Amino acid sequence: MERARALGVDMPIIPGIMPILNLNSMNRMVELSGREIPAEVRSRIEPLAETPEELRAEGIRISTELCDALLDGGAPGLHFYTLNFSGATREIFTALQITV
Repeated sequence: MERARALGVDMPIIPGIMPILNLNSMNRMVELSGREIPAEVRSRIEPLAETPEELRAEGIRISTELCDALLDGGAPGLHFYTLNFSGATREIFTALQITV
């Protein structure tokens, strides 16, 4: 946000959220983007690599924490990258206890 504002961007910036539901898919996204998974996130998901259900649940917890922090920090909304797996988004929405 600070870098965008410093460049003169004055429109709302909506953060994009892509829950980690599968380690292989996430590693591929990391490879394609040229970025890295933050160490604190990696330390939470890598031990669960052999238990897909637990990894998915932890990915949803991490995403929920991130969403909560973003909204508390003043984000005007959230954009979810569902990749045809909208169930995770509904779980995050429920966990945030947002009422429409």
